[in-house]
Amino acid sequence: MQHMLYYDVTDVSVVQRRKKNMKKYVAEFIGTAVLTLFGCGSAAVSGGIDGTLGILGIAMAFGLSIVAMAYVIGDVSGCHINPAVSLGVFLNKGMSAADFAGYLVAQFLGGIAGAGILYGVISCTGLGPVWETGLGQNGFAEASYTGLSMPGAILVEVILTFVFVFTILGVTAKAENSRAAGIVIGLTLAFVHILGIPLTGTSVNPARSLGPALLVGNGTALSQVWVFIAAPLLGAVIAAVVYRTVCKREE
Repeated sequence: MQHMLYYDVTDVSVVQRRKKNMKKYVAEFIGTAVLTLFGCGSAAVSGGIDGTLGILGIAMAFGLSIVAMAYVIGDVSGCHINPAVSLGVFLNKGMSAADFAGYLVAQFLGGIAGAGILYGVISCTGLGPVWETGLGQNGFAEASYTGLSMPGAILVEVILTFVFVFTILGVTAKAENSRAAGIVIGLTLAFVHILGIPLTGTSVNPARSLGPALLVGNGTALSQVWVFIAAPLLGAVIAAVVYRTVCKREE
């Protein structure tokens, strides 16, 4: 009986752990979809930089998406909703390799789902075809508002992502910051967008970049998206290394 009871308890523990993990992944999927839909959507349906919202309005749409999701799913998954953030947390020993992989899958699928919903919404409007309105995709050279070169785009995305992930690692390190963390992170995302939107459209998030690039039907967006996957991940690595070296307290 004791032997059987031991395995019964173990089995229950495994099931509970799997359910908890699945909740985290679903939360990350939903959060990334919301961020992509509302952030990229605000740019696509308002006419972009020269439209009704302008740079500040689009930047705030991204930032407020983070704020909203942080206070809904923050206690479930941590509200990363960004592979670069998850990479920074993983390198800072804040999550397991298995969780990191699960987060990446959920986030990329969420970005694609958010872009898909936005595609459907725009298709039902009189704004014109999606390849004209865009889906808030990122770009450089001829796809950049300022004509930023590819090396410039890589540099910008590394720097902006470094600032964003570095801030997240710092603000979430102290329990007393928990109530304000969502607001701080959301405002940080907004302020990096204020600089980045005219330059690259601001990625700092590979999942937010891949979804629109896949669905916009624009060969340029898909051929350039590697920059907006690789550069944010590099920025996250630098942020994690600098944070561990300079800011993290010794255990």
